[in-house]
Amino acid sequence: MNRSDLISKLAESTPGLQAKDVELGVKIILEKLASTIANGSRIEIRGFGSFGLNYRKPRDGRNPKTGEKVMVNARYYPHFKPGKTLKELPVHDEK
Repeated sequence: MNRSDLISKLAESTPGLQAKDVELGVKIILEKLASTIANGSRIEIRGFGSFGLNYRKPRDGRNPKTGEKVMVNARYYPHFKPGKTLKELPVHDEK
């Protein structure tokens, strides 16, 4: 599911809201999540999961084209850890 699919499904399930209002709400929530994580804070949504940053140490890597050794710098990367309730949900194949 991509962002526009999410907005469409939310708009269908909430007939009292217009699609543009749902789109604005989704945009605000995603922007706030991104800025909070980028500032180094952790976000926890009970029953869903937590978002945060993990640290990856500097390391030696290889250029796949030439095989030459290159140094890969240290960096922080976003990480999502699902909550217990989300982990226990049954999975349905959409075929």
